[in-house]
This record gives sequence, structure tokens and C-alpha cells, in this order.
Amino acid sequence: MEFIKLNNGIEMPLLGLGTYTLTGKDGQRVMSDAIEIGYRLFDSAQMYRNEAELGDVVRGSGVKRKELFIETKLLDCANESKTKKSIESSLKALKVDYIDLLLLHNNYPNAKAMYRVMEDFYKQGILKAIGISNFGVSAYSDFIKSVEVIPAINQCETHLLFQQVKLQKLMQKYGTILQSWSLFVGGRDNIFENKTLQNITKKYSKTPAQMILRYLIQRGIIVIPKTSKINRLKENISVFDFSLNGEDMAVLLALDTNKSQFSWTNY
Repeated sequence: MEFIKLNNGIEMPLLGLGTYTLTGKDGQRVMSDAIEIGYRLFDSAQMYRNEAELGDVVRGSGVKRKELFIETKLLDCANESKTKKSIESSLKALKVDYIDLLLLHNNYPNAKAMYRVMEDFYKQGILKAIGISNFGVSAYSDFIKSVEVIPAINQCETHLLFQQVKLQKLMQKYGTILQSWSLFVGGRDNIFENKTLQNITKKYSKTPAQMILRYLIQRGIIVIPKTSKINRLKENISVFDFSLNGEDMAVLLALDTNKSQFSWTNY
């Protein structure tokens, strides 16, 4: 596993498991398999309704808490009091006394007030790092003017067809790291069948999924691929034994259309 240092000095794994749709006993089985295989970063969210399942897996894993990096995301809250209770509910569901990384799940109308509460929990050490999700260039630029603690992470749609180059470049000035969701484009556009990607894949004797993961990682982007299959868990984590050369990185960069593939996003 490779790590990246956040803007507050904390090290975060560059690859983890996205847990969206991983619920109930089946979801816990996948999370447990992931820990056994070597995953240490787990991305959850209040919206996923699986924080409790993840908490149970973490407690029963036999792995020291400090070796696991737990990330979750807040739903919209009407005011600061409700935000405080919302954070406390995630702590309780996860059965932990601290959360490694807490994000605002979206650019909510009350995002700035919610983030102030997150800053208070951060100063207490209950949140080890804080950040945001789905903030595009304009939203990010406006948001950081009002914060005391610069977001460590901005989790956004990021994949070969929408590489968020401009956003990442802007955030690098402030030390905010880009994290990718839907790095395989949610199965759209037959991304694994892309001829350019397949041609490069053959050179490295890797799978298209592994090439995408490695490409994003080499750009300093944290990846959290989601899967419920143990063979995919093993495939996705096996990307730290090779590197793409500069020429192939440039070829994959050229696939960028700079357009979101999801109708509901607002980047």
C-alpha cells in the first residue's frame, strides 16, 4: 500500500474500498474480506446507511484501530446544533471515539455553518481530518474563503473521461487532495473496452481497471473502487507493483472530455 500525506500531516492510504450499497451481512462479508486482503481505507457515508455495519467489522477485525482509516460523509443539516448531533450519530454508529476523515457530502446550502461545527470537532481531535465532496472549481474557490481549516480532501467524480485537471490544479495551491468517486464511470461508455486504454493495458500485463487505478494514483488522486466480489478486491489492490511511464500517462490524459457523466452533478 502507498500513502499520501494530508495537509495536516496525517498519512492516508491512496487506495481503499468504497462501500456504497454494501449493507447487511453481505456487505459486512465484503468489508471483512477487504481487511483480510489488506485494505485499510474504508469510505462510508450517512447516506449509505452502512456505518453500523462498518463499525461492527472494524471492531471485530482484530486489526488495531490506528491501522484503519475510516472515512464517512455528512448529510445536509439545517443548523449547527443538528450538525453536532449528526456527527455524534456517526461516531455512535461506527462505534469509534474518533473518525479519521469526515466530509460534507455535498455543497449544501448550509455547508459553511456545518463545516464550522466540523472544525470544532477537528480541534478537539475527534475528527482527525475534515473535508468536502462534490465541490467544483467555483464552489471550492468560494468555500475556502470562509474556512479556518482548509479541507484536506475534496471527493469528486473523477475518471478517464472527466479528470478534474483544473480543479486538482487549483486545490494543490491550498493543499487539498482530490479523491475519486466513480473512477470506472459507473459502468458507462464501456470504459474498459476503450481501445486506447486496452492498447496500453497490454504493455503492462494488467487489467483495464488496474490501469485506471494506477493512472489516477500516479496523479496523486486517492481512489476508492467499489466492488462486492473478492476477485475484484484482490485485483483492485494489486496496483502497487508497477508504474506507468510518462508517455502512457500523457496518452490517458488525452482521453479527458472534461464533462461529467452524471446528470445530477453540478461541477
